[in-house]
Amino acid sequence: MCGIVGCILKNDDEVAPILFDCISKLEYRGYDSIGLATFSDGKIHIKKDKGKIEEVDKKLDLTKMDGSFGIAHVRWATHGDPSKLNSHPHVDEENTVAVVHNGIIENYLEIKEKLISEGHTFKSDTDTEVIPHLIQKFMDEGFDLEHAVRKTIGIIEGAYAIAAISVNEPDKIVATRKDSPLIVGIGKEGYYLASDSPAILKYARDIIYPERGEIVILDRNGVVVHDEFDNPINKEIDTINWTPEMAEKEGYDHFMIKEINEQAIAVRNTLTQKENIQSIIDDIDDIERICFVACGTSYHASLTGKYLIESLAGLPTDVILASEFKYSAKTLNDKTLVIFISQSGETADSLKALDVANETSKTLGIVNVAGSSITRRAQYVIQTQAGPEIGVAATKTYVAQLTAIYLLAALLAENEELLNDLEKVPDYIDDVLEEIDLIKDISKRYHFARDFFYLGRGYSYPTALEGALKLKEISYIHGEGYAAGELKHGPLALIDEGIPVVVVIPPGDNYRKTMSNLEEVKSRGARVLALGAVGDDSLKSKANDVILINSDVTEIIAPLVYIVPLQLIAYYITLEKGFDPDKPKNLAKCVTVE
Repeated sequence: MCGIVGCILKNDDEVAPILFDCISKLEYRGYDSIGLATFSDGKIHIKKDKGKIEEVDKKLDLTKMDGSFGIAHVRWATHGDPSKLNSHPHVDEENTVAVVHNGIIENYLEIKEKLISEGHTFKSDTDTEVIPHLIQKFMDEGFDLEHAVRKTIGIIEGAYAIAAISVNEPDKIVATRKDSPLIVGIGKEGYYLASDSPAILKYARDIIYPERGEIVILDRNGVVVHDEFDNPINKEIDTINWTPEMAEKEGYDHFMIKEINEQAIAVRNTLTQKENIQSIIDDIDDIERICFVACGTSYHASLTGKYLIESLAGLPTDVILASEFKYSAKTLNDKTLVIFISQSGETADSLKALDVANETSKTLGIVNVAGSSITRRAQYVIQTQAGPEIGVAATKTYVAQLTAIYLLAALLAENEELLNDLEKVPDYIDDVLEEIDLIKDISKRYHFARDFFYLGRGYSYPTALEGALKLKEISYIHGEGYAAGELKHGPLALIDEGIPVVVVIPPGDNYRKTMSNLEEVKSRGARVLALGAVGDDSLKSKANDVILINSDVTEIIAPLVYIVPLQLIAYYITLEKGFDPDKPKNLAKCVTVE
């Protein structure tokens, strides 16, 4: 959940401004501190501290550091409190090796104890600090930086992406990874390392994706990659289609509202994957069961997939949280298609589950980031076309995931009517966005609440769950989503005077029963905010507030459209409470540790 960056320039220009620019673009990954290390005049120079990027920069002037190569880091505390000492980069005792690290070293305590017994002194409480000590130990034994790093990764256990520099080998950065993301960028002015592509889009769009255990060496002349046996590898170079502007706010107040407004485009672009999905279905052929594996928002998209595939194609479909997957792994066989859904393609729990599923079953990844670990490990891949998503709370990647799932379900069921309806979804989303001022005004009436409940039936149940998640993620209001039919099995006891209940009630087979649930909570004093169809006068008369959506949006495609006002409600309530929706506390965009 940390972010790392490295850069070595071909000329003698100062690298610090570039490192600072790149690492600033990784703040969405979550952070509590920032630090940079550069090299010049035979010394490693470090500036780091806890706090927001702009605050630390104002105090330390992070762009004013000598040197044409270096590394940088934004830290999310896992071992040791947020502090200057615990911030990265970390160095050995002699200040000859500097390291940045994303991940967790599981056996750091035993390594640390052994190094202390050998006379090493440690300054921080982090797991990372053992890495520069190990590297320097091996360099003292005669190994060069590359092989000292290789010796080090033979000792440490856990997940990591590491970049290291040494005063003994100037003009060189050595990096490696295992189960944490790392990309290499090749640009006109230099060579780059980063945890994610938005960091370096401005400088490099030709990308190499190192695999686990490979060693990457950057110098002024280029990039060399060695496999675990020290053999040079001719890595394929991919070109990212995203532009630097796509990772900027472009006049919006926050990335989240920008990305909400980009959802019609995300759906339209992802619909272009129809032929690819059909070819996957043709190749997979004989399957008897589908199993979705996901976390968070992707889990809610998967639940929608279960409703779609079982009701349309008649295939038994399960949805398993990636963190709980190991308890179900023995149920898989060669007739099972296991679908992994992840925005980043780097989610740690999903990657572990994918490795297990590949042993017995066909695997498919639905991922937004090209070249990510899931795209390289799954047997089949559907690439959603949402573009870079910077806001921590997923919005456009969610509707893009849903679009891919809808295409998969419709093609499995050979349902031409649904395929035709999907083409209309971008226009329906644009219709909702035209009501943004109304939704903003309604949201102002609800920011006082301490608790929220969301209700939906059938296809609308996962939408209720996702609406509740969006609210709690960014506004810190307790929100819970329920299947409306479960009210009398416990949740109804929590309904009291004035408690907001959001009811997702599109026209369709579940309308009457959902309306009955609405009346139940209303009779107990709830303040009801309902999402329904234009022309639904009954709903307008019974709910306190209504957001009305095009009546042509049927129950089956409602999840793609009705989620948009729920995202907007969460966004505007968050603004009313004075919080930053792009930077929710305690959360990060890409959870790459368990």
